[in-house]
Amino acid sequence: MACVGDSITEFSGYPFKLQLMLGLNYKVENFGVSGSTASVDSNISYVNQTAFQKALAFQPDFVILMLGTNDANRATCHDPDITDDYMRIVLAFQKLHSRPEIVAVNSPPIYSTYSGYNNTYLVNNIIPAINSVADDLDLPTVDVYSTMNHSDYFADGIHPNENGATVLANTLYGAVQQYYDPTNDPYL
Repeated sequence: MACVGDSITEFSGYPFKLQLMLGLNYKVENFGVSGSTASVDSNISYVNQTAFQKALAFQPDFVILMLGTNDANRATCHDPDITDDYMRIVLAFQKLHSRPEIVAVNSPPIYSTYSGYNNTYLVNNIIPAINSVADDLDLPTVDVYSTMNHSDYFADGIHPNENGATVLANTLYGAVQQYYDPTNDPYL
């Protein structure tokens, strides 16, 4: 299982918590990159990171794809529409020999107003783009925006604190239970 995303994935601890919830019969790997975006027109595009190549080489059977928070930062991401770039990421995973199930995860809310992060932009542009790709490619979506819609879940208004990481892991655990078919996993 590959957890793909930005600093929320890399540092929040939800992949570790998810591993504990799922147990030893599952292998959860963290392929998060702090600051990364779905957009290729940014300072740190996820597809240009080593972690992306490692995630593909991992040949996951399940992918949790949570990018978008940094795309809502106009200081780092200059492309107003991430739809095509997000789709390219999904298609790269769909082409793998492992044929993974992919869940598109909407970004959590942004409670910070520093450094150009904009929750309104996230809600009006980024989340609809993610949902559009998910609809076009018939992917399940996970709405962590709603489940994490409490400012006390965040350490700095962007990154989940311990409680927020637990809520995030619980939400994604539910998605794994709902969408993952272990009979397709050659390792189980």
